[in-house]
Amino acid sequence: MRLAILLLPSLIVLLSVGLTTSIAISVQERSVRTATGERVREVATTLAGLSQVRDALRPTAGVGSAELRALAAAELQPLADVVEHAAGVDYVVITDTEGIRVTHPTPDERGRRVSTDNSAVLAGEEFLGTETGTLGPTLRAKVPVHDDDGGVTGTLSVGILESHISAERDEALGLLLPWALGAVVLGTLASSLLAAALERRFRRLDEAAREHERVSRTAAALREQTHEFHTRLHVIHGLVSHGDTREALDYIEGAAPVLAGGTDDEVLPGQPLLRATAEALRAELGALGARLETQIDVTDEIDRDALLVIANLCRNSGEAGASRVRCALAQRGGRLLGAVEDDGPGVDFREAERIFGRGFSSKPDPAGVGRGVGLDLVRRAVVARGGSIEVGRSRWGGARFSFEMEMGR
Repeated sequence: MRLAILLLPSLIVLLSVGLTTSIAISVQERSVRTATGERVREVATTLAGLSQVRDALRPTAGVGSAELRALAAAELQPLADVVEHAAGVDYVVITDTEGIRVTHPTPDERGRRVSTDNSAVLAGEEFLGTETGTLGPTLRAKVPVHDDDGGVTGTLSVGILESHISAERDEALGLLLPWALGAVVLGTLASSLLAAALERRFRRLDEAAREHERVSRTAAALREQTHEFHTRLHVIHGLVSHGDTREALDYIEGAAPVLAGGTDDEVLPGQPLLRATAEALRAELGALGARLETQIDVTDEIDRDALLVIANLCRNSGEAGASRVRCALAQRGGRLLGAVEDDGPGVDFREAERIFGRGFSSKPDPAGVGRGVGLDLVRRAVVARGGSIEVGRSRWGGARFSFEMEMGR
């Protein structure tokens, strides 16, 4: 269907131009034949009405004398020759009442009987059509020649060869074809541009459909994860609320094994969420083969939005292949300043402006549920707090993400 839509404009152009050209050729041929028929009929009628023709044929009517025909031929042949050249016709043939030629463009044919039937014309009728004579197929007009009393004294035939009519038609066709070819070229070019525009539109729609599918898969995966997460939280809440602390810790250990922190872990008094997040990140990065270092200098409690920024940046470093990740946080008045750097492969600075967009990821997506969500969430969280985030190169040659945002209230 898509291919048919792309080819349809070109097919319409070709069919339209072809049909129009065929109609034009047919109309042109009919016009040439009509004009030729009118020309030979007018010439024949005009000559038949000349007194010179009528007077020359009168003595031969009903007599059939060779001498009288010779006299008529001597009178009329020069006139026939002049008319042939002046009117552009191939022959002017005048006969007597017996069908004997008085004039003919070929001298040997003069004095001979005509090769076609002239009985209807001798009876007073006119004829216009194509017949085959001594010169070949011709479009001819035959009219009777009348005397002063209205009697028929002979016939007058004027014709043009069909080969000459075909040549005139071909000449007219030669003038028409360049315009038809030009219309085909212009129409094809226009249809090609339209097809290219449609193809670009199709590609954008395809990309939008693929993006929609990725988003749908991501949303479905997040809903499943959220549902599972809520279920586990309810279990933990139930255990803690009933004082089953040991069981709660065992349940958490079974769901997400926690690695014990090193001796350089910071105590972080008054920061339970931050301390728990740091421990979780150490466990997660440790499973990826990375070591987390922290340098924290804050007095106010870090809220969930800030922890989301820190967790996603640290997790991205570990997933990118870093073996060393450092997270630094500092508070300046009501602003939180942070930086996460690593010794991983770093960021291609040609893509630095794209990495915070939804769907962008340098990591494979074997599950097909969509990646490139974390940095988009980071950007949104930072901007929502009136802050900004930048990416650069770390002291170890990897990536360095630095951000500034308002402290939570």
